[in-house]
Amino acid sequence: MTDAAPTAYARTVRGSGPGLLLAHGAGGGIEANYGPLLEGLATRHTVVGVDYPGSGRTPAAPTALELDELADQLVAAADAAGLDTFALCGYSLGGPVAIRAAVRHPGRVTALVLSAAFARLDTRTDLAAAIWQQLYESGQHVLLAQYLTHLAVSTPVLNTLTPAQVRGGAEQTAAALPTGTGAQVDLVRRVDVRADLGALDVPTLVVVTTADPLIPAALQRELAAAVPGARTAELTTGHLPFLEQPQRWLELITGFLGEEGRRG
Repeated sequence: MTDAAPTAYARTVRGSGPGLLLAHGAGGGIEANYGPLLEGLATRHTVVGVDYPGSGRTPAAPTALELDELADQLVAAADAAGLDTFALCGYSLGGPVAIRAAVRHPGRVTALVLSAAFARLDTRTDLAAAIWQQLYESGQHVLLAQYLTHLAVSTPVLNTLTPAQVRGGAEQTAAALPTGTGAQVDLVRRVDVRADLGALDVPTLVVVTTADPLIPAALQRELAAAVPGARTAELTTGHLPFLEQPQRWLELITGFLGEEGRRG
């Protein structure tokens, strides 16, 4: 009996300039989570990302996902693009992926931007993730999409929609759920990178999504407090800044990276 062939990770490469690696969230993808920002990011950077197993064009993996593997695959994509050094931008689960990549590949990372990110889950957030995983695996995908709308969209934005609009949006979301959703949320529930945070020695910006029902601002600020010298910026959105405030999110990322680039 032979081992299963390794999963081939689909890669996104755009633009030119200093390297910028993107790590996406659970149940998302590079296009899904960064699509509205890609053009703006690529005007100043060589933007590189990978889709996790079961997202985008990457086939689902036969085994459980591991943070080290996702981090190393992201850096391998940078290698393939000819990038010796790079900044890392991690959203949600991509935050721990970016942190682990920085720790495993010291000397190559020039800056970190962590948005709607966490170092570990609290009990409330683990419960939300457990329900997310169970609804996906039970095939109740429209109900899951409605639940995710409740979890991820800020209250003011959600209340601009009618129940019929929410239902219609949920049906569209349900049809597009990545096949790797269950495995990716399983990894979310196992993540704990608190021991990595003290080893981070690069300029770091933590973008706190202050109206986030899924990853509470308190967890995001806990992460920022444990990273030496980290700066914070507040973004008044739920868990989907690319949906609610993409332009402001882009400005925070590019502003920080541009400032650090001038210092470098």
